[in-house]
Amino acid sequence: MRLSDLRGRTVAVWGAGREGRAAVIAIAAHGPADLVAVDDSANFLSLPWEGPLAEAAPLVTGAEGFERLAAADVVVRSPGVPNTHPWLVELRHRGATVTQGTALWMADHAARTVGVTGSKGKSTTSSLISHLLTAVDRPNVFGGNIGVPTLDLPEAELYVLELSSYQCSDLTDSPRVAVVTALFPEHLDAHGGEREYYRDKLNLLAHGPETVVVNGADPRLAAELGDRPAVRVGAPDTAHVAPGPDGAPWFHLGDRPLFARAVLPLVGRHNEGNLCVALAVLDALGVDVAARRDTLAVAVAEFQGLAHRLTEIADPSGLTFVDDTLATSPYAAMHAIDAYDGRPLTVIVGGTDRGLDYTPLAEHLAEREITVIGIPDSGPRIVAALAGLPKVRTESVDDLVDAVRLARAVTAPGGVVLLSPAAPSYGRFRNFEHRSEVFAQAVRDTAAD
Repeated sequence: MRLSDLRGRTVAVWGAGREGRAAVIAIAAHGPADLVAVDDSANFLSLPWEGPLAEAAPLVTGAEGFERLAAADVVVRSPGVPNTHPWLVELRHRGATVTQGTALWMADHAARTVGVTGSKGKSTTSSLISHLLTAVDRPNVFGGNIGVPTLDLPEAELYVLELSSYQCSDLTDSPRVAVVTALFPEHLDAHGGEREYYRDKLNLLAHGPETVVVNGADPRLAAELGDRPAVRVGAPDTAHVAPGPDGAPWFHLGDRPLFARAVLPLVGRHNEGNLCVALAVLDALGVDVAARRDTLAVAVAEFQGLAHRLTEIADPSGLTFVDDTLATSPYAAMHAIDAYDGRPLTVIVGGTDRGLDYTPLAEHLAEREITVIGIPDSGPRIVAALAGLPKVRTESVDDLVDAVRLARAVTAPGGVVLLSPAAPSYGRFRNFEHRSEVFAQAVRDTAAD
């Protein structure tokens, strides 16, 4: 289904956040017979619904919202509406047509799109791909889950999208190059279970992509893909890291050394894998990576990473504060912790409690000396999962500001205070950016304590 297919039909947009707002404006321009917006989760964090939005579609809240959804020819849900939502379950039981803004957009733009998903690394990898394409004179527009909503994107010859499992779930067209960086249990409450999450995530690959690029070192991803044709990054015949001409680690494409690992400013082995995936995507798009290796090396060296992914915040105390608010699962937090191995480390964890199993995090920290501070809502449960580990010190506090204040007191000089929450931000924050803002402000405010 395309946006143009909505002309003359009754449409309900479900969700009043960034994606829902973009959908209302885009759909209104295509002449629906009737257009309404529905928000069943309005609270004190909701932004005003006014101006062009209110003119394009009235906003319905509360129980009436379901009646308007059920009466529509097409429901366009925001990614934040989970597959397990009772209203969505009932709508599908009734045979309603449900789609998303990203699916509508992809129907018209798939052939010009690189789509990146993954339980870990999709944000950094998609940003790297866009950055490197620009460096080799391949202009592109970057958007999706962490950038601009797809329906707000300008027309372009090439797009790079970061796509969440929610966005992937309703796609009926795969992008030209479909990329998966990692696969582990995530968002199980929203998808209905582990199998459902993998199904929704890998729907990105289900509709005829020209090329599939995956992290070949991820065992769960390999098991889910089976014998599906794919460029499996990390193998000797594609992008990988191996000793270079000077004996130090270098990035390679096949048997051709490109540039030293030291060029990449991002910490952690997982970021090596992210860059390998990006290089393989450029190769799939016809870029002569070996011939452009010097240009690419400069671009890699200049890459600053994402604002909320292992972003270091300067502090006069000598402590290093790190914003990794995009780490919304225990596995993502484990990668972040590994990136600061060897330094005194305090980790702040907790957020929306989705009932995740934190046993893998406990096993990962079994022999590590570390301080873990839990914040609501899931923080106390994470802390409880770490009970009995001999080298792990744990505390629980009431909010993120208190956690930063306590971290200052308990972290050894020269150490690291890492916000890697292993949980999403929703409920107590508008979104991940809001959580980052609160963290950064707390760092500044407590510096004067």
